[in-house]
Amino acid sequence: MSNSSSITQFLLLPFTDTRELQLLHFWLFLGIYLAALLGNGLIITTIAWDQHLHTPMYFFLLNLALLDTGSISTIVPKSMANSLWDSRAISYLGCATQLFLFLFLITAEYCLLTVMSYDRYVAICKPLHYGTLLGSRACVHMAAAAWATGFLNALLHTANTFSLPLCKGNALGQFFCEIPQILKLSCSHSYLRELGLIVVSACLVFMCFIFIVVSYVQILRAVLRIPSEQGRHKAFSTCLPHLAVVSLFVSTAMFVYLKPPSISSPSLDLVVSVLYSVVPPALNPLIYSMRNQELKESIRKVISWVFVNTDQLSVTVHK
Repeated sequence: MSNSSSITQFLLLPFTDTRELQLLHFWLFLGIYLAALLGNGLIITTIAWDQHLHTPMYFFLLNLALLDTGSISTIVPKSMANSLWDSRAISYLGCATQLFLFLFLITAEYCLLTVMSYDRYVAICKPLHYGTLLGSRACVHMAAAAWATGFLNALLHTANTFSLPLCKGNALGQFFCEIPQILKLSCSHSYLRELGLIVVSACLVFMCFIFIVVSYVQILRAVLRIPSEQGRHKAFSTCLPHLAVVSLFVSTAMFVYLKPPSISSPSLDLVVSVLYSVVPPALNPLIYSMRNQELKESIRKVISWVFVNTDQLSVTVHK
């Protein structure tokens, strides 16, 4: 390949060349994907259906579930199809689209997680100001800002990455289109411009992470003043998993985008990328709902309503 204009497709990295393991990868990813769709779908349906959940916290959780569904749907089905059909190819346009959508969704999700940490901080540490600081209009503006930030970030990085001349083949060392792998195919020093943008983005990500950590530290300090042992345990069991998932996402994403080439290997790159791209969307429904009794009760009501109406429909059909 002499330059990027002659590239019509990219070759993605397979998880394995053994047919049996390819099918195992397909079934494993299918299970994770269906679990993510089911969990996030239940959250979206429940929050939209139950009027009692039309509050700022659940409004942000609804947006998070939408972003999780979109981000995992952007990369996992293509990887599953490649394993099932023993293929590696993705078109040039398909690669650019996948990269843009994935960056858009995960950036918006990370911004939303930052907003959600602020929401919890105000709710617990400044409850008297909650209605003023997080009114319906403010919540819509913050959610819109998260989505807009994701769109602009994705547009900037995608346009810059695919404007680079590529002359080192078309094989990507990853199971989906990822900026560091595309930069390895560049044959000019123009890729330094994209590296600079990545460093700036990493600094912003780190600043948001510090904000999230500080918010949760303040929450935990407030929780320690709660006289009830059960109340403290509930708050800790809720906050710590949130921090764990955010920390997993930030640490693995930073490693992928900022690691030196000397410590790169296909197997390491695959594992780390799965940890930041596939695991969080599948875990978030569990993390944000399992400790939430109000949401769990509403989910049970939705499921019961579905079963009751299904039974009534079947009886009507048989009549």
